[in-house]
Amino acid sequence: MKRIPLSVTLLLTAALLLQPLSAALDPQEEAILAAPEPPAVPTGFTDEKQLMLAAAGGLLTLLDLDAEIPVPDSVEMIPDVEYGRVGDRPLLLDVYLPKNLDKPAPGLMFIHGGGWKNGGKKDYKYYCVRFAARGYVVVSISYRLIGEAVFPACVQDAKCAVRWMRANADKYKIDPDRIAAIGGSAGGHLSMMLGYSAGVPELEGNGGHAEFSSAVNAVVDLYGPVDITLPEHRGNPTVLGFFGGKTYDEIPDQYKLASPWFHLDPKDPPTLILHGTIDTIVPVSQSDILNAKLKELGVPVTYDRPDGYPHTMDIAKEVNLRCQWFMLRFLEEHFKTKAGK
Repeated sequence: MKRIPLSVTLLLTAALLLQPLSAALDPQEEAILAAPEPPAVPTGFTDEKQLMLAAAGGLLTLLDLDAEIPVPDSVEMIPDVEYGRVGDRPLLLDVYLPKNLDKPAPGLMFIHGGGWKNGGKKDYKYYCVRFAARGYVVVSISYRLIGEAVFPACVQDAKCAVRWMRANADKYKIDPDRIAAIGGSAGGHLSMMLGYSAGVPELEGNGGHAEFSSAVNAVVDLYGPVDITLPEHRGNPTVLGFFGGKTYDEIPDQYKLASPWFHLDPKDPPTLILHGTIDTIVPVSQSDILNAKLKELGVPVTYDRPDGYPHTMDIAKEVNLRCQWFMLRFLEEHFKTKAGK
């Protein structure tokens, strides 16, 4: 979990110049996603610089996620819905609601990344509009960043959002027994915390809807940190910031409480892990140990490990399609139905 290298920053900036985004589902892409095998990606790279050169040469298509992403006609977007409140501070999410739902559908919660200090709920709009168009009820949440409140605030907010989904299940036609948490990087960490730390009182918070469960029924983790107690991560500036500058030696119990690793048990929900092998921010070894431990515990797990791809690998359209393929298969398998059916 190192500082974001300049090459990744430049890669994300380069995305602004490429791939305009459409409101409608692309029939060609949907055909790829319906295929029995996952779509292949271009041969991987040895480092991020090589990947950037490939993108510049047209071998990869970078998504322009900062551009306005239209909402399909089949989806109603409801922005800035209050899902909880901490003192006078409202906690907000966006709802992406499929139109003309005739019965409850699985609910998906997308949780943005950004090292727990940056990002916002619109960061995953690209995914949100697509999964809502396929029949899922989708929410994308904001949460308190560490500039406002350090751990466990963000975990408590995410748990409050799950409780809100259950409290409003009838209103939005959410099946309360089929809720998945999906996130990348810091959002992947929060998704795992939702999946694995159910029932831990100090992580629940007081945001609202206490009468409902904050547990989720499935976890999708894109390149999230699993065990931040390991010696190689303890001095990382991002990790230190997560704890308000407190070191592991000062508050080891909080580091353990914040690590999904220490909450794992055989009752945890099915998990999909997506992580590239040349990630210099969250090492792929974090997902390797998670995959092995979940298998040991008997928890259903699917792991896709694209060789030669970095952190935020799904900024590349080809990798993004592969991630969506795995997400769709995973959700259909563990929710026992296709969205909207």
